[in-house]
Amino acid sequence: MHNIYPPILMGIIMHQKVVVIDFGSQYTQLIARRIRELNVFCEIYPPRFLENTPKEEIIGFVLSGGPKSVYDADSPKLDPKVFSFGLPVLGICYGMQLVCRDNGCVVRRANEREYGRATLEIRKHDDIFADVPSESTVWMSHGDYVERLTDDFELLASSLSSPNAAVRNNKLRFWGVQFHPEVVHTKYGTQILHNFLYRICGAKGDWKIKDYAEEAVQKIKETVKDGKVILGLSGGVDSSVTAVLTHRAVGEHLLCVFIDNGLLRKNEAETVVETFKERVNLKFIDASERFLTGLKGVVDPEKKRRIIGRIFIEVFEDTAKKFGAEYLAQGTLYPDVIESSAGFGGPTSRIKSHHNVGGLPEKLHLKLVEPLRLLLKDEVRRLGKNLGLPDEILNRHPFPGPGLAVRIIGEVTKEKLNILREADAIFISEIRNAGLYNEIWQAFCTLLDTKSVGVKGDERSYEYVLALRAVQSIDGMTADWVRLPYELLETVAQKITRTVDGINRVVYDVTSKPPATIEWE
Repeated sequence: MHNIYPPILMGIIMHQKVVVIDFGSQYTQLIARRIRELNVFCEIYPPRFLENTPKEEIIGFVLSGGPKSVYDADSPKLDPKVFSFGLPVLGICYGMQLVCRDNGCVVRRANEREYGRATLEIRKHDDIFADVPSESTVWMSHGDYVERLTDDFELLASSLSSPNAAVRNNKLRFWGVQFHPEVVHTKYGTQILHNFLYRICGAKGDWKIKDYAEEAVQKIKETVKDGKVILGLSGGVDSSVTAVLTHRAVGEHLLCVFIDNGLLRKNEAETVVETFKERVNLKFIDASERFLTGLKGVVDPEKKRRIIGRIFIEVFEDTAKKFGAEYLAQGTLYPDVIESSAGFGGPTSRIKSHHNVGGLPEKLHLKLVEPLRLLLKDEVRRLGKNLGLPDEILNRHPFPGPGLAVRIIGEVTKEKLNILREADAIFISEIRNAGLYNEIWQAFCTLLDTKSVGVKGDERSYEYVLALRAVQSIDGMTADWVRLPYELLETVAQKITRTVDGINRVVYDVTSKPPATIEWE
């Protein structure tokens, strides 16, 4: 199996690397983020280890947790080649249980799943517990536990419900922890990860986002050479950072194209053009009718995404031919790749296709340049700050590539788009007025494909239901719903139902991710 992240587009220049093996945990992306915050580069791979990865770059492995029991018939297995590298391996929760079970230890199903805070008692201060108190709070989330160790395993720490809460196997160069050091609830989790990376793996700390711009620019130059590049500029942080990086690399050989697909928020096209017309070589294209025609009668969200992605590329290709472009630059991020890739091969299920990575034709006539493909959202914002982008771009709430098409449940029509634009503008305006915009990861409205009975002007109405959504997140992989003040919700609901024709009921989404996704479609 080949690495799904093309090396020539990474912008990574021979950094030390830790490989995180994904067993399907909701925390896998968080593990990667914590490691990168400690200035060590890492990638997430599926359990079937990727053979073409240069051995000299890797300094260690981390095995994630997972929702399965090691005794489930379809539970993911670890490729034993991981241990053939002779490098340190840290197993977290399921990762620990799997290695212990595979090497003769007794792993049992717990009578009840242990979830929440626990007190860790360190029995032996191994390097992994350096500068960690003998007792500390950790976060548990598991259904199996290691009941008995073989002679090759050494007990390092215990908790009340997990007698073998941390172990070591010198022959395998393996350390295992039953708890989750990557979550904030584990008080010394960052220290434990730091110890593994620096004391055990010998990390140098050579991954710094402030150095990434220079590396990415150099990599784009090497890739593109004298070729021309086209980029779809949305005004969001991802495409904006990609535009600045690519412009630094190739200058006027980059053409930024802003496409009005008819699926934008109120006044968005005018705002983006005004912001960027002096910054980059920008071309405005009104293709709204083309997109709306392609979406006519379509209700399936995945089909919407594929249609929108296809038309985007068609528009790019038409413009690229006139410009003489050979490359298409995109602001694809790491979470986009992981959530979208059926080819990822790991137990993290393909949740949905993203505009940047789904819906592309099989025979793409433009070669891709994706300098942000291995970055998380917070890393992109920090990179943008270093590049001098204004706060109004860096702090802009994420907006999906398919735009309002995936915020309209069911068929997309001009009538629904107009309704949603007006409602969304009110919601965001009131959030700004309350001083909450920059404290929220993402806020938006979704127009449901449901109508309800209401009363307007003493008359019966039968109009759409609008769902408000506001979530707090760090990288978009997990999210919690925001507890907006009741007074704010009341104001928003009143203004929308009084001034927006077509809506007579407003509801608020109080579901976190998981189990839901952030967007409804």
